[in-house]
Amino acid sequence: MEMNEQIITKASTRFSGIDSVDEIEQIPNGHINLTYRIRSDGRDYILQRINTDIFKNPDGLMNNIFSVTEFLRSKVIESGGDPERETLTLVKTKKGEIAHNDESGLYRMYLFITDSTCYNKAERAGMFGESAKAFGRFQNLLTEFDATTLSETIKDFHNTPVRFSNFLKALENDKAGRKALCEKEIEFYLSKKDYCSLITDRLADGRIPTRVTHNDTKLNNVMIDNESGKGICVIDLDTVMPGSMLYDFGDSIRFGASSAAEDEKDLDKVYCVPELYDEYTAGFLSEMKDTVTEEELKHLHDGAIMMTLECGMRFLTDYLDGDTYFRTHYEGQNLDRARTQMKLVMDMEARRPIFEAIISKYTK
Repeated sequence: MEMNEQIITKASTRFSGIDSVDEIEQIPNGHINLTYRIRSDGRDYILQRINTDIFKNPDGLMNNIFSVTEFLRSKVIESGGDPERETLTLVKTKKGEIAHNDESGLYRMYLFITDSTCYNKAERAGMFGESAKAFGRFQNLLTEFDATTLSETIKDFHNTPVRFSNFLKALENDKAGRKALCEKEIEFYLSKKDYCSLITDRLADGRIPTRVTHNDTKLNNVMIDNESGKGICVIDLDTVMPGSMLYDFGDSIRFGASSAAEDEKDLDKVYCVPELYDEYTAGFLSEMKDTVTEEELKHLHDGAIMMTLECGMRFLTDYLDGDTYFRTHYEGQNLDRARTQMKLVMDMEARRPIFEAIISKYTK
């Protein structure tokens, strides 16, 4: 047995119910934590080594996950569902703790959700809508949870005015000497200064409720049931924090309803696809039911624009800083990414009546 398997086995056997490990399989999805499927005595588990370089408050992170999953568990049981399939279930250590820390790192363990798959892209019609239902149900079940009790696992993650301030600093410093190469893009993002505070202002004064938000609402963070094709469980709760549901809706639209790759060079190919926007909106709002407020509905499309704007601004900031945050595979990739997001924002603004009509269709 290789050393890394010995380390994984040692960490695994610190958790309740596991005295020996029969199989270890590394799961390559995800760029932050190391993830393994563990088989012990005929049952599968997920073991993760938490990246404490990224998550600098691991106690807050784990307390967030534990409190949210326990709340979800009670709601699923209350509705007659299966809590071991419809929410993540943390396995405690043999000492009764929610994580295990040793010289090799900090670990947590979940029950493996059987007979289900996560997909990196929609492989059949309706899958995007199923992810929407899963994230909408996640929001709905947590409506009564006090989001203010949660820790901020990544500071100012969706604080768009702070992201704008960081952009201004990068512009002023021009560390990589690239400012002259992106004057049009800089002018565009500078023109959005006042818009950046639309959601944060409404959260601050209570016009929009502070909710539990997932903050990484990609398709591959939903487990899809192998038999029914239904989205059954939202996973990857590391970025669960207080925020606005507009963030979760908006980021899903930004990534999932785009016509092109995030770094597409031909901007004529980049636009927001109304049919995908419709599919996601229908699924998301069908699960949010009566818990969504009028003010949230009024600014739902702004959520899509804002998350796209924020992401593009972050790409441009990183380009100006010399590509220090986002992984790049060629020079100028972050600028290409900033341009696609800029084009998406322009498209979503220009065709606002079309997208707001889609929202209205599912709220009457």
